Amino acid sequence: MDIKQLKYFVAIAEEGSLSAASARLHVAQPSLSQHVIKIEEELGVQLLDRSPRGIVLTEAGQILLKHARDIYQSMEICRAAVRESGGVPRGSVSIGLPSSVSMVLSVPLAETVLVDLPQVRLRAIEAMSGFIKTWIEDQTIDLAFLYEVDNLKNCHVQKLMAEDLHFFAASDNWPLKTPPGTPVKLADLYALDLILPSQHHGLRQRIERCAREINTQLNVIIEMDSLAQIKELVTRGSGFTILARAAAYDGLQRGELVSSRILDEHMSRPIYLVRNQSKPITEASKAVERITLDVVNDLVKRKIWNAT
Repeated sequence: MDIKQLKYFVAIAEEGSLSAASARLHVAQPSLSQHVIKIEEELGVQLLDRSPRGIVLTEAGQILLKHARDIYQSMEICRAAVRESGGVPRGSVSIGLPSSVSMVLSVPLAETVLVDLPQVRLRAIEAMSGFIKTWIEDQTIDLAFLYEVDNLKNCHVQKLMAEDLHFFAASDNWPLKTPPGTPVKLADLYALDLILPSQHHGLRQRIERCAREINTQLNVIIEMDSLAQIKELVTRGSGFTILARAAAYDGLQRGELVSSRILDEHMSRPIYLVRNQSKPITEASKAVERITLDVVNDLVKRKIWNAT
């Protein structure tokens, strides 16, 4: 086997068909098929089950796929390390961002990397925390922002800040007797129509945990796992929500939304920057990490990111 054959095998396994892998790699289907046959002959095992509905990996194929990905990733890291040996950070760096972090951080971070690290290609991936946790553990990404770090495997964790959660309403639909900006308690919101992420979302779990502690049942009328859509619904007066203030900074700036901090003890959450210690550290990823910390500090100092 050689690295090219492993690359072809990974593409076939991930795409689930020879035709899709052929289009992805720009290699003719018969050539791909021959490469797989050669690997099977060399190893003496069947790697793929072929059917009219596509391709399924055998047990042996699944084992090879895992190792092939590791080998291919090591080759990419090797190439990056050699390129960086001249001292100038270069190459690709990936960072996972929950939606509320991405809202405030992704654009200034991308612009700063573009100017300060012109030979680094930043890949910022917005996703739910559960996915980001998996990606940092399996070394798919270099860096990650997370709210919960319990049970993380072999990771270096930096606690950066804590941010308070706020109650949000449309500027023309404030439902409380006290004016916007006056701190409120979670119990004050029990009868209001709330729009929150679904139960598997970390933010929702924290809110529900706090509600249970004070024996309060929240009235959730819509579950929506899209930050943009939650804010749109609230702006239109369809309900109210609970978010970190940074997550709705754009709506606050435009005057579409107003908010009040929630006073309850557990209605704040820590934010961590995480790196998997098993993943080789490139000069590019170290440089991006330094810049990320600088950008975060600047956003907090300028009150764009409301956190301590």
